[in-house]
Amino acid sequence: MNQTLLAFATFIALLLTGVVDAEGQEARYGYINSQRIMAEAPGATDAQTAFEGDMEGYRAELEQLETELDTLQQSLERQQSTLSTAAQQEAQQEIQQKFIAYQQRQAALEEEAQQRQAELVGPIMERISVVIEEIREEGGYAMIFDAATGALITADPALDLTDQVLERLQNSAQ
Repeated sequence: MNQTLLAFATFIALLLTGVVDAEGQEARYGYINSQRIMAEAPGATDAQTAFEGDMEGYRAELEQLETELDTLQQSLERQQSTLSTAAQQEAQQEIQQKFIAYQQRQAALEEEAQQRQAELVGPIMERISVVIEEIREEGGYAMIFDAATGALITADPALDLTDQVLERLQNSAQ
């Protein structure tokens, strides 16, 4: 909520100040709602469905490993009074090794999930970026903000003052 309010306030402030672009014309600003775009973009629903299907498989695998760990732990607790110290240590060691294997598999699955999400969503995000940049250029917008995050999405490169700031900083440091 605060980010949306900040983005809106920035947008209004820029409009009220009558900022002029590099060609001397009053600059135009726009905003998008990235959450809505990601929800409604062509292919987004299919990508989300595919990702959720993959996640179900990952969750099922982790649940099976958790069940195996729980079973081993319960078995040890039930038999603890009848097992020798060496057998108890061996069982504890087996549980510890299974737990380490579980953690490693969990980390691997999380990495696989991130890669899969990037694979599914990456092309959609690239297309969205291209379309936003096309709209910025066609509409003569100096900047386009994201109402969902309050971030600057794209801007006319002519408005980038970074080089001027760095040059002035370097000159003042001498």
